[in-house]
Amino acid sequence: MTTEQITDASSRRHALAATLDRKVSYRPGRYPRTEVLREPARHLVNRFSYGISPQLAAEVRAAGGHLAWFDKQLATAYDGSADNLCDWWPDLHRESLDLWNRTSGGVRGGWEVMWDYGNRVMMRRMVSPRQVLEVMTEFWENHFHVATNADNIFVYRISYGDVIRQHALGRFEDLLKGASTHPAMLMFLGNAGSTKAHPNENQGRELLELHTVGLGNYTEEDVKNSARILTGHRADLYKTWDPYYSAQDHWTGPVQVMGFSHPNAEADGQAVTDAYLSYLAHHPATARRIATKLVKAFVSDTVPASLVDRLAATYLAHDTAIPPVLQALVRSPEFKSSVDKKVRDGDEDVLATYRVLGVGVKKPRSDASAANQVYWQTASLGLAPLTWPRPDGQPVDNASWSSPTRALASMTFHWDMINGWWPGDAVSFPRPRSWMPTNRSRTRPMLFRDLVDHMSRRLLQRPSTADLLKACCQAAGLRPDAPIRRGAELFEDAWPRVVATILDSPTFYQR
Repeated sequence: MTTEQITDASSRRHALAATLDRKVSYRPGRYPRTEVLREPARHLVNRFSYGISPQLAAEVRAAGGHLAWFDKQLATAYDGSADNLCDWWPDLHRESLDLWNRTSGGVRGGWEVMWDYGNRVMMRRMVSPRQVLEVMTEFWENHFHVATNADNIFVYRISYGDVIRQHALGRFEDLLKGASTHPAMLMFLGNAGSTKAHPNENQGRELLELHTVGLGNYTEEDVKNSARILTGHRADLYKTWDPYYSAQDHWTGPVQVMGFSHPNAEADGQAVTDAYLSYLAHHPATARRIATKLVKAFVSDTVPASLVDRLAATYLAHDTAIPPVLQALVRSPEFKSSVDKKVRDGDEDVLATYRVLGVGVKKPRSDASAANQVYWQTASLGLAPLTWPRPDGQPVDNASWSSPTRALASMTFHWDMINGWWPGDAVSFPRPRSWMPTNRSRTRPMLFRDLVDHMSRRLLQRPSTADLLKACCQAAGLRPDAPIRRGAELFEDAWPRVVATILDSPTFYQR
């Protein structure tokens, strides 16, 4: 279209929009051929996936319903299938020493490797069929947070993420032991250089405050003994980068942390560490802390004490196994009544946009390729995943993701994606006319109100409303009963505004 044609079309839309309210009924259209999940199913799958694509909705129906789908996702044993799902970044397979030598030799910086890691994290979440596994891996990577942009953490961070994924749907005790003794955690919280002469209290404190029992359940003396227990777990920093246990650096002597006590007489304190972490994993305060965090992440910012009590009891009754707790959570009345009470954070917004729009990402050919841009896109919404500077993990509360700045950033991102502007390489975007339903007669036009209902069902998994129809009419400059054919002018200039109206609606930000 020429500039004059665009200007004329815009003027006609504004003129029509000014009269629509007085002359038109915004009774929502109805296009039930485009199936949607019922509210309970949509609610659960929204909370435990990164956006409900038509394929995922079909998978839920094929499983026999949302609870059957959820149980199947939990029961499928981890088999490493997600490890190489997007095996497009070869540096992520290098050993620690190799990564360090390449960085110190000026071949490729560690921050670039971590950017690869961030892109792979996002791609796994986007395309993995194990959506519950990916969601819970993110939850635990936040709980046991090790920032990917911490000094030189890149030499260990890749394998640390694999350990979290391996135990994300297993037992919390195993997860706690794997994360606490991993060199990434030891280095991030200072334990890699802790000695019996000078115990570093940082990890000993965060182990209690953040990872297990929580504030108010321990004393400063408990922190000191916690640090003493962890001495000996080391890494050969800036040399071989190998993790190892140093008996000569382990503090010996009686230790007591809350109800845990041990003579700790042996130079090799690995058995003491193992017993101590097992004690913490099974502590009732840990059970309540884990239950509370799960409720905040998946139910509501306002935590019902009764639900925490029940989930904590389930956790302890099942030897810290995570799946039974999640099964109890999604079947609780508190979960069922929390529909649309959580706000998508930046990560979920980006991923859901890719998934519901049906954007295809291909193997990257350059830095401009979509698989190498998705992490930048997420960072533009406020925070690059896994880079939160403090050890407590990025916020999951609604207030942190409900600012005007975030809303504007999301709108800009949606507009870029809908128009196919960014990213612009190794990616495929759906063409406007492809959104017309394929299961309808090609000879008959479709009313605009029905097209809006179809789009609402595809993008939001729910029928349209009068408010949404009105907004789409104003965006397109069309009446609700306007006939739409595949070759309609709508798809030439106004279509991006219609899709943006739906993605920028409050409903899309809810999960």
